Amino acid sequence: MSKIIAVVNQKGGVGKTTTAMNLAAFLADMGKMVLLVDMDPQGNATSGLGFDRRELEAGLYEALSSKKRIHDVVFNTAHDGLRLVPATKNLAGANVELVSEEQREWILFKLLQELRHAYDYIIIDCPPSLGLLTVNALVASDEVLIPVQAEYYALEGLGQLLETIALVQQHIKPELEILGAVITMFDKRTRLSSEVLDELYKYFPDQIFRSVIPRSVRLAEAPSFGKTILHYEPRGKASKAYRKLAEEILSKHK
Repeated sequence: MSKIIAVVNQKGGVGKTTTAMNLAAFLADMGKMVLLVDMDPQGNATSGLGFDRRELEAGLYEALSSKKRIHDVVFNTAHDGLRLVPATKNLAGANVELVSEEQREWILFKLLQELRHAYDYIIIDCPPSLGLLTVNALVASDEVLIPVQAEYYALEGLGQLLETIALVQQHIKPELEILGAVITMFDKRTRLSSEVLDELYKYFPDQIFRSVIPRSVRLAEAPSFGKTILHYEPRGKASKAYRKLAEEILSKHK
């Protein structure tokens, strides 16, 4: 049975989508069958994997609204073993449209139950908010991975995110676990990055991944070419960091 991991942080610009895409790519490169679900209406994971959102006739929204079967919106990517459920522009309306649905927090959970037998990992890229789409992702998941940028402002709102996760655990999904936090955009030349790292250990004393994702121009460039860092710069420092993160996660699940 697959592990379903939500990559969550309601603060934008912390490397959430970059982490979801590249973690999925490296897990697939290690021989796992992986499904990436783009739950973010901005669709950056979709375009970052080389898909033109304007040409997609259907994606996650159509499955959430029962217009399509989830199986019909799964697409192959340029990576062997990695598939994508893309975000089309219609996904932006889902937060409002799903409010009136019965058991609205469980819609994604039910969809992914139809697919999980076919994958080792399902990675969900969540929107930068704590709305209904993110709650759906949390309820659908077994574990939560939290990317945190190595800057002080990135720590703001972390408490609110942890409270939301705790509420989901208390009222909807008690078995949901925090897989850990991963530091992104780390610049070892600055004292600030190290200070933020120390502060994070207070939030997650036993749940900080040793893999630290460096600040990297090549990593920032890769999505504009529709590629993960694995295909764009396979031997670079960012590739090595994401490979190490994937290895750490596999090790945790042994």
